Amino acid sequence: MKEKGLVQVSDTGALEAVVDEVITENPDEAEAFRGGKKKLMSFFMGQVMRKTKGQANPGVVTQLLQKKLS
Repeated sequence: MKEKGLVQVSDTGALEAVVDEVITENPDEAEAFRGGKKKLMSFFMGQVMRKTKGQANPGVVTQLLQKKLS
């Protein structure tokens, strides 16, 4: 599976760095999310997945996003 790049990234430290980067790059969306536009969670998830080439563990990313955007 590693040879084909099918490994899921669950390392909280590595994913936290990507989540921080996405939030920093999108301050307007982060503020809108904090203001109640919860549908932006999908936007942030998509950005993290794009940066990790789809290998991030969605459960871990969701937890990190909720923690950092609250």
